[in-house]
Amino acid sequence: MATYLASIDVMLKPLVNDPQGLAVHDGLGHLGFDGVQKVRVGKRIEVTLEAADSSAAETAVTEICQKLLANPVIEDFSFELAEVATAG
Repeated sequence: MATYLASIDVMLKPLVNDPQGLAVHDGLGHLGFDGVQKVRVGKRIEVTLEAADSSAAETAVTEICQKLLANPVIEDFSFELAEVATAG
């Protein structure tokens, strides 16, 4: 079994209202950052898991996202997967 690190990004879908993004945008404007046109706020989650190969790890991470980490009605997810070197 190999160990993998999945770096997962979950973002609201483009047509979903993003109140956190609007608040950050307003705050940046108050701080003098007038060139900022749009802000979207999401979350980044890192999951370390063991799997037989990268394909199995990818399948597991996709299931994790679909079943727990992302709400498919209002959020999209993407991830990067990297094998983690183990000592020994």
